[in-house]
Amino acid sequence: MIRFVVRLAAAAAALLACGLARGQEIDADILKAQAGTYLFAPQDGRAGCRMTLETGTAIGGYSLSGQESCTKPLPALAESYAWNFDGNGGLILIDAMRKVIARFVENEGSPMKTEDEIPLLLISAPESVDRLPTFRSLAGTWTMQRPGGENLCSVTLDGTVDTDGHAPLSLSRDCAANVAGLKLAVWNIEGFGLTLMSHDGSSLSFDMRPDGNFDKSSEEGGKPLSLVRH
Repeated sequence: MIRFVVRLAAAAAALLACGLARGQEIDADILKAQAGTYLFAPQDGRAGCRMTLETGTAIGGYSLSGQESCTKPLPALAESYAWNFDGNGGLILIDAMRKVIARFVENEGSPMKTEDEIPLLLISAPESVDRLPTFRSLAGTWTMQRPGGENLCSVTLDGTVDTDGHAPLSLSRDCAANVAGLKLAVWNIEGFGLTLMSHDGSSLSFDMRPDGNFDKSSEEGGKPLSLVRH
């Protein structure tokens, strides 16, 4: 299951800041933890591209690959030559002249993203997915079911977002008692995570699968559960 990953804890971020300020090399474990293939995608749901942050050195930072995948969806990122830490727990992409192309800021508990009017997110993603889900793209009716196919409830997600960043949902009248008892009323998304919530603190969190459906987050515990689009 896919969840966004914030790989640098506060202590690690402080270490990075000290190391960068002194011109020292980054600790190998921190570098390895951040390296990997990520989706770089606009928050508004437009197509993004994948690049791999590597551990090899390059002028101005560390090597990366996959820039060619950005040529059409995000041409500015296609000019990326290297990546590096910014000393504040964030990450930068630079071109061959060491000019910063994009700066991704650390957000505790959330994916790194730029501070542009329409932010770009740096996020782990299912291999077949090239864009972030949005309230509009997920709006509609879904079936909550067990892996074997037992249907527990129909869930209709409304795409109208309120000032708190939530949107309403409704449950079918034939929901299983354990689902109905949660009194789920609103939902939100963050990265590839979908959360259904009540107004009194109950919630269910799901992670997007490569096929666009969702499985209950492993952090939830209990029996497996899926949300499958009608």
